[in-house]
Amino acid sequence: MDNPNRRFEQAREKIIGSDRERMGIGTLSEKTLHAILKNFYEPDEDKQEIPINKFVADIFTGQEIIEIQTGQFNRMREKLQCFLKEFPVTIVYPVTRQRWLHWIDEETGEVSKGRKSTKKGSEYSAFAELYRIKTFLKEPNLKIKIILLDMDEYKLLNGWGAQRKNHASKYDRIPNQFVEEITLECKEDYLQFIPYDLQEPFTSKEFAKATKCNTQLAGVTLNLLNYLEVVKRVGKQGNAFLYETVEC
Repeated sequence: MDNPNRRFEQAREKIIGSDRERMGIGTLSEKTLHAILKNFYEPDEDKQEIPINKFVADIFTGQEIIEIQTGQFNRMREKLQCFLKEFPVTIVYPVTRQRWLHWIDEETGEVSKGRKSTKKGSEYSAFAELYRIKTFLKEPNLKIKIILLDMDEYKLLNGWGAQRKNHASKYDRIPNQFVEEITLECKEDYLQFIPYDLQEPFTSKEFAKATKCNTQLAGVTLNLLNYLEVVKRVGKQGNAFLYETVEC
């Protein structure tokens, strides 16, 4: 039986190794998170970075293309138009569930110990990116995998203020634990994003409270779920739309 935790540890060891801390952060030409996930989904390097038409696929198994996308989904539109005509495509999007933040002093090279963030990420944050490829989500050849990870995040002390932390540059993210993988293949799979105890009909504000999302992300999520016909608008409460789940 496939053990994702074991595969994750093997991919992590392959990319960063046990001596990674002594080697220093950011010594690889490819960002660490992307490299680890690429090897998590396909350890055979002969199937990585494969030219297909005018683009390069992160992974091509011979039957399927897998793209590791850590953000800016809008940049994938041309790729998707090309790839989906010929092969099934899976987009893998990593989400940080729990983060430990480290600061790097560029002058001394010193790296601070990790400080655990009080904020936690969730699978709902993926909707801000999925919205950028909204028109592709009904394609039968497209699959989405949201992978929740705990990560160490590194930033440079080059920002504003006395501590140089405001608007500081992001440097690298190193996943340290596999948490969960959520696969979205059809519209029925999106039903899991509607909390079972959410009373219907509901507003965007009520959805935000139930899912612990901010109101903006809740609005984007419902917009997308409405487009996918997972929920429908059934009226208004004041200026707010009322939503109900669509029976599939």
